[in-house]
Amino acid sequence: MRIIGGTAGGRILKVPDGLGVRPTPDLVRQAIFNSLVDRPIDARVLELFGGTGALSLECLSRGSTSALIVEKSAKHAEFIRRNAALAGLADRLHLRIQDAFTAMAQLAGQGEVFELVLADPPYGDKNVGKRSESFAQRLLDDVNLPRLVAPDGLVLIGHTKRDTLAIPAHWDERKTMKHGDTMFRFLRPKAPSPPPDETPQPPQ
Repeated sequence: MRIIGGTAGGRILKVPDGLGVRPTPDLVRQAIFNSLVDRPIDARVLELFGGTGALSLECLSRGSTSALIVEKSAKHAEFIRRNAALAGLADRLHLRIQDAFTAMAQLAGQGEVFELVLADPPYGDKNVGKRSESFAQRLLDDVNLPRLVAPDGLVLIGHTKRDTLAIPAHWDERKTMKHGDTMFRFLRPKAPSPPPDETPQPPQ
């Protein structure tokens, strides 16, 4: 796999051996970034379930200000560090070796916000007739995720077609992208409803 565009375009990325990581394929990433157009430029990026870090490295190559990758595996995090260094992008990359949901709670508590939040977590099982229990569904359900999105920011979540997600009411789904067995949801948090007007009314 490789970085597709930007200053590090064409750079080959090293991937850990075995089945512990499922990189987002080049063709899928190309379709994603074709849809994003110039949104990565000057963006602060958060990538959850980093794996190879390919999504964040693509953003940095295309002009993002910084990228924070959350990856639970120290082995995978080391591959991300090496790939960032080889691509000349290490100075704008930050890594947290941590569970994604723990990291989200901590980052939200610190008031951190990002223009792009990206996640292509391990795929869930087929869930016909029942609510999904996949990582993608858990991300959508987590109350901390909307708090991490800057005004006009965007969240991209990948999942398999066999995993039917329920989109909670606090999300505004802007686009669905399908590529083979992979789907990506483009979402924004909905603005909270204004409180009801409780101004006392004059007697009639």
